Amino acid sequence: MRVGGIERHPRQDGSGCRPAVATAVISRRPTLEHRWRANSLWLVPMACIAAGAVAAAVLLVVDGAVGYDLLPTSVLGTPTAVQTVLSTAASAMLTLTTIVLTVMTLGVQLAMQQFSPRIVRALLADRRSQLAHGLFAATFLFCMVTVAKVDDQADPGHQVPTVTVAAAYLLLLASLVALVRYVHVAGQSLRVAGLIDLVGDNLRAEIDRLFAVEHPVLQDSATVVSGDAGVVVVVDSAALVDAARRGDDCFEMLVRMGDFVPRDAPLLRSRKGTAPDRRLVRRAVLLDNERSHIGDASYGLRKLVDIAERGIASSPYDDPVTAVQAIDRLHDALRQLCVRRLPDGLHHDADGVLRLVTREVAWHGYVAIAFDELVELSKSSPLVARRLLAALDDLVAVAPAERRAPLERQRARLLDRVDDEAIRLVPDVQGLGAGTDVTVDR
Repeated sequence: MRVGGIERHPRQDGSGCRPAVATAVISRRPTLEHRWRANSLWLVPMACIAAGAVAAAVLLVVDGAVGYDLLPTSVLGTPTAVQTVLSTAASAMLTLTTIVLTVMTLGVQLAMQQFSPRIVRALLADRRSQLAHGLFAATFLFCMVTVAKVDDQADPGHQVPTVTVAAAYLLLLASLVALVRYVHVAGQSLRVAGLIDLVGDNLRAEIDRLFAVEHPVLQDSATVVSGDAGVVVVVDSAALVDAARRGDDCFEMLVRMGDFVPRDAPLLRSRKGTAPDRRLVRRAVLLDNERSHIGDASYGLRKLVDIAERGIASSPYDDPVTAVQAIDRLHDALRQLCVRRLPDGLHHDADGVLRLVTREVAWHGYVAIAFDELVELSKSSPLVARRLLAALDDLVAVAPAERRAPLERQRARLLDRVDDEAIRLVPDVQGLGAGTDVTVDR
């Protein structure tokens, strides 16, 4: 039973109720933890400020005990120079703290509007940002306390608390490093991938904390699984071929460049059933939180398609000219690609023995990435439909015979999709402005 908000249980002999002290103590732990996390935005910086004040007081006592002249002025500077440096540093740190907090507020507002209002707590609870804010504020306070103890009118040997001033210089250096790191982290965290990773990492940490593993995933000794979650951005084929050669084996990649791999998901397996070197494979297959252009040509096509789609479907702010510009670059990329040899995914060693099999995008896959979605959306924009027709006509004309079929299918889909008398479907590299229906025929 519950009395006055405290859980009570009957005694073993049934003689009444006793307060469940242990239960009450345990029930407070989640409450305290929640309050700590909810209020850590200001608790962590305040703890840093308090630590800075305590450190300044302790070091000033140390200076008084060992003497103010423990370090020479050739290292720290004259009393007047020290005063100038610390005064300027304190002013700069106060300004920096204000700017950083302002930028963080604007970034949170942008993320809230762009992605989700529920992302705010995750951004504010980022411990790295809180420590950076706390370090800047603590450095400001430390410099203010220290500069007050520098007296260029005192007797020589009692003018500069050298240990405290040296600590202030170190804090300033740490603040500069933290500022560069903070700018990097802030820029990364405001990307789509950074925000998704922030929430995803927090979610996975809570899953690890709250739920015990009941049914472990069975792992085959011939299969290497990922140690963490991420997107495949690098596959060091040379290292994998060399490892397979040394083990007289043949490896098969189970993921391709740009794939997202959950934690403990398969990366690679041995076709001969032997156990590959897991550490070597995990070093050769690099995971990151976002796809990269390096070694992943299809990602460039994907981004151009995204830009074009936003230009077509971003009502009420339709921007078909931007979509046409993106299709220009898709056209150029496919025109270059259609006459080139595409990798077959078979990697041999120096003796010609097959050692590694990777998954690669085929020609019809590149065509699908570039045109499938845009053809589907083309009916809503005459400019886009005309530009797509011009691109497909040109690609069909220049592509080798064995690569024309996917392009011809896309062209047929476009003609069938844009079966509308209101749209003059004429090939036009400008969308509207270069077609035969709008130019002078000489």
